[in-house]
Amino acid sequence: MENYFLIQPTAPGLAETARLFESNSAVKLSQEAIQRVEASHQFLLAKIKGEQNAVYGVNTGFGALYQVRIPTEDLSALQQKLVMSHACGMGERVENEVVRMMLLLKIFSLAQGYSGVSLSTLQRLIDFYNQGIYPVVYEQGSLGASGDLAPLAHMTLPLIGLGEVNYKGQVRKSADVLVELNWEAIKLGPKEGLALLNGTQFMNAFLVLLCLKTEKLIAWAEAIAAISLDAFLCRKEPFHPALQQVRHHQGQMAVAANLQRWISGSQIQELEKVHVQDPYSFRCIPQVLGAVRQVLTHTSQVAENEIAAVTDNPLVFVEEEQLLSGGNFHGQALAFALDYLCMAMHEAGSIAERRVYQLVSGKRELPPFLVSRPGLNSGLMIVQYLAASLVSQNKQLCTPASVDSIESSAGQEDHVSMGANAATKAWRVAHNLETLLSIELFTATQALEFRRPLLSSAVLEQFIAAYRMEVPAVNEDRVFHDDLVKGVRFIRNYSLVLP
Repeated sequence: MENYFLIQPTAPGLAETARLFESNSAVKLSQEAIQRVEASHQFLLAKIKGEQNAVYGVNTGFGALYQVRIPTEDLSALQQKLVMSHACGMGERVENEVVRMMLLLKIFSLAQGYSGVSLSTLQRLIDFYNQGIYPVVYEQGSLGASGDLAPLAHMTLPLIGLGEVNYKGQVRKSADVLVELNWEAIKLGPKEGLALLNGTQFMNAFLVLLCLKTEKLIAWAEAIAAISLDAFLCRKEPFHPALQQVRHHQGQMAVAANLQRWISGSQIQELEKVHVQDPYSFRCIPQVLGAVRQVLTHTSQVAENEIAAVTDNPLVFVEEEQLLSGGNFHGQALAFALDYLCMAMHEAGSIAERRVYQLVSGKRELPPFLVSRPGLNSGLMIVQYLAASLVSQNKQLCTPASVDSIESSAGQEDHVSMGANAATKAWRVAHNLETLLSIELFTATQALEFRRPLLSSAVLEQFIAAYRMEVPAVNEDRVFHDDLVKGVRFIRNYSLVLP
């Protein structure tokens, strides 16, 4: 990596974070950030030197063990043991994409100079990010309130030479990778383990990535819905600006305008329609996807606020000469946002499935299940079953995690957000939504084959032609799994540009 992004004490916004994350830029600390980190670390060391008072997590035990004082000679061992004991995550491994975002968000947080960590510890996190060394982190273990303790413990283990990392496409013992790179394992100083483990970077890594993914998927949902509109011979009046303006929702106005741009110039739209009205799944696309857009606006603001947040505990305020213990690690705001976004993504998929259902039902001069010689061929019958299955699963995953709480740590941590559970299930809903959009794209383009030689708009025809290079039209039954996999890949890789 040749280009460097300079990390300042003030974290970037969501858009800038996205550009950095998607680029090949390495990161390094600005001089101001270095000064703030070093000042914070020195203040902490001076504060605890000969300290007679208890400082939570620095010279005391953790959680319900906060009343246990730790001798000065054991303060480093305290932090090492904290990381090891908290690394009890289970379940599936978290994708490298998420772990990479976790590293970046933790770097942003520590670089603000409120956490008391040493410069060398922060630099090792930066080294991991720059070198593409991704600690193996597991989905299960965080309550989303004392920070994402178990996931962040697994993120931290490789810094001290323990655990595993994914490096150059292989899962390896971190100790072996450190030796290969001629790096010494970090020896954690006072509070450093706590600074690394306390925080919301697991939850927020998912939220940030989900906001970015949802923004792209909404654009896809609009474009694919536009194909469905032509395929089902739908009317264009429901997208007239006057209708949207009297409803006053900005998201609805934006979606209707986008749909009009997609279908502008379509020969099919110029046909005289015999149907006075279309089903809700077509007619109410602006109202539904517009609401999804507005949810995304809210959740993106939460994600942006959290990118800029310092969420470990206690925090060092050098200018005020204070070491304050509080609850910035509590993830309720994230848990709410993740559940909210989860529901919105589900609705985008739910209304897409309804359009699929209408298109395969043998209505409006389309053959049953969109295949020639139905009966001999089942056509897209079971493709719709798959869509229904995914929508049903998404409904189950939309049960809110944020309203749940289980008391932990002998009652000391008596209210938790369950934001980590909200994050992992929302991640599954996002992947299901991708598949649902692949199914609608497969279905809508197949239905459009039965409208030929009439053409849709020039931009949609160009888009469909690119898709047809990957997924040909269906003349008779074949293994549709392969087509849907190609469709998901197409959605991820094709550069969709709104006309």
